[in-house]
Amino acid sequence: MLIVQKYGGTSVANTERISNVAKRVASYRDKGNDVIVVVSAMAGETDRLLNLAYSINKLPDEREVDVLISTGEQVTSALLAITLKTMGYDAISLLGFQVKIITDSSYTKARISRIESENIFAELKKGKVVVVPGFQGIDEQGNITTLGRGGSDTSAVALAAALKADMCEIYTDVDGVYTTDPNICEKARKIERISYEEMLEMASLGAKVLQIRSVEFAMRYNVPIHVKSSFTYGDGTIVCKEDSSMEQMKITGITYNKNEAKITINRVPDRPGTASQVFSALSDENIVVDIIVQNVSKDNYTDITFTVAKADARKAYSIMEEVAKKLGAEKVILDENIAKVSIVGLGMRSHAGVASKMFSILAKEGINIEAITTSEIKISCVIEAKYGELAVRALHSGFGLDAEEVREEK
Repeated sequence: MLIVQKYGGTSVANTERISNVAKRVASYRDKGNDVIVVVSAMAGETDRLLNLAYSINKLPDEREVDVLISTGEQVTSALLAITLKTMGYDAISLLGFQVKIITDSSYTKARISRIESENIFAELKKGKVVVVPGFQGIDEQGNITTLGRGGSDTSAVALAAALKADMCEIYTDVDGVYTTDPNICEKARKIERISYEEMLEMASLGAKVLQIRSVEFAMRYNVPIHVKSSFTYGDGTIVCKEDSSMEQMKITGITYNKNEAKITINRVPDRPGTASQVFSALSDENIVVDIIVQNVSKDNYTDITFTVAKADARKAYSIMEEVAKKLGAEKVILDENIAKVSIVGLGMRSHAGVASKMFSILAKEGINIEAITTSEIKISCVIEAKYGELAVRALHSGFGLDAEEVREEK
């Protein structure tokens, strides 16, 4: 089998942990598998390098930032290759420009265009373990680029797709994907199998096990992902294409995000083009909007409410104050004391009453819903922040996710 493995920053945080990774890789080679290993930088190293740059210039040149922070992964890839060789396993590290992971030129957030796999296959044919630093590539002009936070996951899945690997294993500090955050709900259970769509929704809604772009890549190229812990040897969670058993569960998981803020523009003149003016002003500043609610018009005025990342809240509020003046709106209200709780599951497609059940569960706990958004397999509610964790536990129990038989692998 051809297997791509990715190890995160905590898995390679020091030489002892790198040695443990090497032992795991060696066990796969002993079984006759070809192995490509993608590694992150040591935990905290990327932040350390960024802080060095920011200590010199608050807005350093992004091309040079990519040159700088790509070295974190270069260090761990070399150390792992050295460790494997010391153990008697032939290995070679290939950097992004040696593999030829070609990206666009969007420094610090580049997107992969293609991967030229000839060099990797040549080394695999020699019986070597190929170690690739994640998170990095080169553009068409040969400049070093990086893929943004979580980019090592994307590197691994992209390599697995390009090389038509049998499996892509993502090793983290957790042993799989859970029905909700175990730190919030002690009755959270590990999911054996989850669809790409469900994982994509959960990742976008706050679940931090996998990076969103890596799931998108896996879904597009049908790359199965096995999420595992680098600190244990048990089975993890398989992320794969949907099968018939997956719709038997109404709800797969509950997510919780307290890093959003709500902005309301009161008494906006209700006329064509108003919404366009509001949201164009935000998009021009690269502010991503999540939930949007517009009230029914009354006396030719309406209220527009939307949520943004809390990090963008103050900037968005300032922009909206200017827009409100131009539109003749009454006022702008910023509320940072909110949380978003969501339920996700393929079963929503074929089971009626899921939304009403969610609302009833929240009502029984005395939790008021401030805004709602839905998709085919997701319902999200904005609530007061102080009720966030209570809502997660109530929904987890109410939808039967506390039970042992969460979803058995078929």
